[in-house]
Amino acid sequence: MEIKNLKKTAERILAALLNKENIILYGDADPDGISSVVILKETLEALGGKPSCVYFPDREKEGYGIHQEALRKLERYAPALFLALDCGMGNVQEVGLAKKMRFEVIIIDHHKPLPETPKASIICNPKQKDDQYPFKWLATVGIVYKLSKLLCSISKKQFRAEKFLELAALATLADLMPLEDENEKMVQEGILALKFTERPGLKALIKVNKVKNFDLKEVRQKIVSPLNAGETKDSLNETYLLLIEKDLKKAQGIAENLIEKLNLRKEEIKRIVGEIEERLDLSQKIIFEGDESWPLVFLGPVASRICQKYKKPVFLFRKGKKESPGAVRMPEGQDGVKAMMSCSKLLKTYGGHPPAAGFRIKNENLEKFQNCLIKYFNYSSPDVE
Repeated sequence: MEIKNLKKTAERILAALLNKENIILYGDADPDGISSVVILKETLEALGGKPSCVYFPDREKEGYGIHQEALRKLERYAPALFLALDCGMGNVQEVGLAKKMRFEVIIIDHHKPLPETPKASIICNPKQKDDQYPFKWLATVGIVYKLSKLLCSISKKQFRAEKFLELAALATLADLMPLEDENEKMVQEGILALKFTERPGLKALIKVNKVKNFDLKEVRQKIVSPLNAGETKDSLNETYLLLIEKDLKKAQGIAENLIEKLNLRKEEIKRIVGEIEERLDLSQKIIFEGDESWPLVFLGPVASRICQKYKKPVFLFRKGKKESPGAVRMPEGQDGVKAMMSCSKLLKTYGGHPPAAGFRIKNENLEKFQNCLIKYFNYSSPDVE
């Protein structure tokens, strides 16, 4: 059995290569989105083509997902096949705008579908309605890894997608996917492949961070954590630049920079956690806090720490001038997407997984959103889909 629309996606990509169409790879700027872009980019190259543009949204300026500002920057490539990787399921308006700009949108994602689905040309997501694929917990990178294998198979090119196993394993770990079934096998095989990797970026990270045992704990701490520390500048992410770098010496410089950023990031996360703890009112059912000075990229890890410690739903946001993007983390058995669904009229965009999600809201609706969430958690029982 195959993921719904996987073959359809592969055939559309091959047609685009054959017709020399513009292809845009638009990925979320985390290890899952980045690794998915790297795999698809290198697969296109192996098939004799290449993307016209690779784009990662700047989370601080553009937030998560497909952004209207990003679409305007990319409009010069239209008409084009627009592949949204690890994002797009919550971008109804943006996909509509993309279509008007003459982009044909394909969404390859693993986030929970919302009541209103974007009108993309193709959606490839094992969690979407009517998808009979039995395993629902692949990261986007797992879907793209399967897509790469299918592209190689259909095109009959002498190219082995197994060279991407390390990336598939690392991104699956980074996205905290359950290590069971297909994920367990992929991570085990990927970590084994990591020991013998030919990818200069990963070789550099292994050398600089002195990776020796290649057990799960060490791989998470010394490889996955630095991959999470990359910043996005001019639509390209540092982690992406590390993973595509072919020169080992240059790769070592990028790896050292990522490790340095990781250490600064830990200090910043600790500071924000301390600020939030000073404000906490533990009589409330939820933790709902925001600040102008909190960088959005830190809010996910901060929310995770607060959630683990206090076992409450956590909603954190970086307050902007007119709008605020935020991160959501849930205790076990509770569903952050379902909670936001009940308050969806107040939100510009939202989406993610039951335990970890995000949102964007107009500032005028922040207090209403908080009250709506308090009401929801006062009356709902813990559940997860």
